Amino acid sequence: MKKDIIIGIISGLIANALGIYLYIVAFSKDNFDITIQKSMTEGYFGKIVTLGAILNLVVFFIYIKKKQDYRARGVLLITVIIAIAVMIRKFL
Repeated sequence: MKKDIIIGIISGLIANALGIYLYIVAFSKDNFDITIQKSMTEGYFGKIVTLGAILNLVVFFIYIKKKQDYRARGVLLITVIIAIAVMIRKFL
């Protein structure tokens, strides 16, 4: 059970990182490093992370379809943690 939740957390983190990368490559005129630096200084990094988390939906529904509920729970857990971290970063 714990192993499946940890696998879900790791796959959620990977999906989020991949979503961030794909979003930057698709919609940014600058390269990856410059876009990350500009987003940190200009304050829209949280929006990029949030848009990157959309890919977690795909992973979540794949796990649900395969009846791997604990892995889906891990993906959901990391998505909630990312959302809370983005909120904290925005308001502090």
